Amino acid sequence: MIDEIRQHVLEQCQKDTNRYPGAFDEHFVLMVERAKQLAEKLNADKEIVEIAAWLHDIGSIVYGTSENHHVTSSEYTEKLLKEKGYASDKIEKIKHCIIAHRGSQDVPRESVEAECVASADAMSHFDNIPSLFKLGLVIKGKNLDEAQEFVKGKLENSWNKLIPEAKEIIKDKYEAMKVLLD
Repeated sequence: MIDEIRQHVLEQCQKDTNRYPGAFDEHFVLMVERAKQLAEKLNADKEIVEIAAWLHDIGSIVYGTSENHHVTSSEYTEKLLKEKGYASDKIEKIKHCIIAHRGSQDVPRESVEAECVASADAMSHFDNIPSLFKLGLVIKGKNLDEAQEFVKGKLENSWNKLIPEAKEIIKDKYEAMKVLLD
């Protein structure tokens, strides 16, 4: 199932309608690796975490919007997984991970799996800072100073959404970011 989901996300990312070119390699792959790392460390359900990680931003890719993508991603995931005959109790757990992954929405994370997905999303931002500049400059149309402030704010928000175990892993990158972007 995980390989099918990964392939599905790759195919969606490769479509001409995707407003976020490069998202598969620049975000999804990095985020999934962090999610798997945290799932292992926290003894979470690895299948739930990995599927949720692959699908957490699919709404942005398919529908081209980021504002409400936690909702559109959850709805898309439910439909996709039901079509594949996936167990409804697992679908609900995955949907919760997706809905709760956005720090800006203040949705309580009610499972260790949701903590893994939300923290992995934030950790991935530190793993590819140039892609955040690309987001600010190219996709959001900001000038260089605005993009730098955008990236700094995004990374601060990401840091604040991390669980302690994730902060421990990413602390050096956070401290380096503060020096470089101040």
